[in-house]
Amino acid sequence: MNGHIDAAKVKFFPPGIPILVIVIGIGLNSLFPLSFGIVIGVPARYFIGGAFAICAFVFLGVWAVVLFRKSGQSENPWKTTPCIESRGPFSITRNPMYLQMVLVCIGVAFATANWWIFLLTPVGAWVLQELAIKPEEKYLEEKFGDTFLEYKRKVRRWL
Repeated sequence: MNGHIDAAKVKFFPPGIPILVIVIGIGLNSLFPLSFGIVIGVPARYFIGGAFAICAFVFLGVWAVVLFRKSGQSENPWKTTPCIESRGPFSITRNPMYLQMVLVCIGVAFATANWWIFLLTPVGAWVLQELAIKPEEKYLEEKFGDTFLEYKRKVRRWL
């Protein structure tokens, strides 16, 4: 393929999006409180939401980063990619690190009983898809051609 393709054209720090979702959700909730109205008490809600977020972080995010580093690549989307990783979480989603960001937002929303975070999470996912995932996929298709297209046919973008 084209040897001068350097890296995906991602120009921002992707984890900033879920951080913004959470911060904006907390801010909106302080101005216009919305609650889940569920009967799960605080300790259980913290445990369930926290466990969900931690599991997503570890089994999608950390595992994906470990696999990237073992294969000699960086988790930073603005750096070059030497190969397509398809093991571990990459065998069920093409974007485990972005998926974990979205799932962490859902876990935090549940733990804090914050509807705003829950409602903003799909917006954050859309922003990640438009500003990070699509440019990365374009880069990977240009760099790896049929190899990446075959991977796309086998593995979904999100789930």
